[in-house]
Amino acid sequence: MDLYEKLKEYFTGLAREKGIENEEIEVSFRLLEGIDVLGETSRKDYPLLTGKEKMLEAEFGGAKGQAFTLAGSVFHGTIQDIMKLDLEKEYDRGIFVAALNAVMKHFNLISGTIHCKGEEPEECAGELTKKFSEKKDKRIAVIGFQPAFIEALAKADFNIRVLDLNPENIGSDRLGVLIEDGVKEYEDVVDWAEVILCTGSTIVNGTIKDYIDLNKDVYFYGNTIAGPAKVLGLNRICCKAV
Repeated sequence: MDLYEKLKEYFTGLAREKGIENEEIEVSFRLLEGIDVLGETSRKDYPLLTGKEKMLEAEFGGAKGQAFTLAGSVFHGTIQDIMKLDLEKEYDRGIFVAALNAVMKHFNLISGTIHCKGEEPEECAGELTKKFSEKKDKRIAVIGFQPAFIEALAKADFNIRVLDLNPENIGSDRLGVLIEDGVKEYEDVVDWAEVILCTGSTIVNGTIKDYIDLNKDVYFYGNTIAGPAKVLGLNRICCKAV
């Protein structure tokens, strides 16, 4: 079964179990700008702040869920409407994932669905290096341009390579770490790596399929993948999200 089919099957079952599938419960979305998500931060190179990514936010029963996306979406509807979304489309996947995160958070099935703010991304990067201390002798591929993570790992002398899909990042240098092409260099970098640290936003852009069946340790980071990671049994790291 396709992983998106699994997610939809789970969401449908959860809605049925909780008796909300036929109710006119609204799931409202608003497209957040970078400053709304991150607050005031000393770093200005996060993709959200440079306009390269957007954040969708769903609210259900007072609980909020978010999802990074390149496809700006605005949606207002019911749980039933969410189930009708076409998960072959990135536009719909962003809406679906944000909704799943909000509903699962409402029922206390997950935590960490709201992105951290201010200097917390830097603090998260510091905690990541501590969590990965036993992997310092491993070759680590970082998937996605997360500047705080890249710099923290580089400063701590981890052996890393970085893949990204944004042409404006590809070819740039971060503390001696080259940002490589996520398409052209995918096979070389993944074959080289012993550990994969992958952005959870791959669940929305669809490239997660390139990372879930690898015969090596894979960790997904961020708030976007909170619900999907729980459903699919994926390793997730997110130290500061609430």
